[in-house]
Amino acid sequence: MTQLITTAVDAGIAIVEMHRPPANFFDLELLTELADAVLALDSNVDARSIVLCSEGRHFCAGADLRGMDADAIRSVYRQALRLFSGRKPIVAAVQGRAVGGGLGLAMVADFRVVAIDAKLTANFARLGFHQGFGLTVTLPRAVGEQHALELLYTGREVSGAEAASIGLCDRAVDDDPRTAALELAGRIAASAPLAVTAIRRTMRRELLGRVAEALDIEASAQASLLETADFAEGLAASIGKREPLFRGH
Repeated sequence: MTQLITTAVDAGIAIVEMHRPPANFFDLELLTELADAVLALDSNVDARSIVLCSEGRHFCAGADLRGMDADAIRSVYRQALRLFSGRKPIVAAVQGRAVGGGLGLAMVADFRVVAIDAKLTANFARLGFHQGFGLTVTLPRAVGEQHALELLYTGREVSGAEAASIGLCDRAVDDDPRTAALELAGRIAASAPLAVTAIRRTMRRELLGRVAEALDIEASAQASLLETADFAEGLAASIGKREPLFRGH
């Protein structure tokens, strides 16, 4: 692997770590290497569970949308689908912020352990954009339809504590979430590996097909908004750290 992604396996747990601090913005290169790393673990008998984590202040602040076009979106989402297709259980350790596509990346995991002061947001509407990375499926699957609609329509931030209360994460912890993520991954790794993968396949049997369909719809919806004035305003406001002024065109 390159310096973008590292993998280490110990005591049945594979630690897959992103290295683009402090915010760990993703692009096609990082996601391709991340998907390669996760899928390579399918054939590694020493790895029974995966902890997905990142170096730096934030888990993942999403994608850099400047200069993004329709082809780039679809290329990125092909790698997102590859991530969903891995066979080993994943526990995401989320510190700092998980924003937009970064939240989508966290939702690929079976479980999320989040710092209590972390901030999670599906901020797409605040950018004049459509949600992506499969959140159309994974967000309501975790929090329910009504919570998902509110989070998507408003784009508001959710603390780690609130995330635990609404089902967006499985645990909110005061200290480094990686410690608790490793503990959970260790308990998974202690179970019979063939049974775990069979259970996971059953429990997620519809997910891959639904995500594949959603990614296609999301990519089309995002592409249609790329040239709008509202998207340009949303990006400018985000970069300028000010409130956007949307006009509906």
